[in-house]
Amino acid sequence: MWEERDNALHATFEFKDFIEAFGFMTAVAMLAEKQNHHPEWNNVYNRVNIKLTTHDTGNTVTEKDRQLATAITELISS
Repeated sequence: MWEERDNALHATFEFKDFIEAFGFMTAVAMLAEKQNHHPEWNNVYNRVNIKLTTHDTGNTVTEKDRQLATAITELISS
């Protein structure tokens, strides 16, 4: 699901429609806020692309990124 490249974790999620995609983004926003670690992302209709990197460490993948990726994976799996 997650791919590490260019000093970031990347994943794309597809949903039935825009409403499901937006609901997913809302749930991820709550997770990100709790962890105080916010993704770079975009949404086009039913697709959500997420990029995780830690800016204050020079745009590298850190434990913060891995923890948020795990939380997002658990969210999508439930």
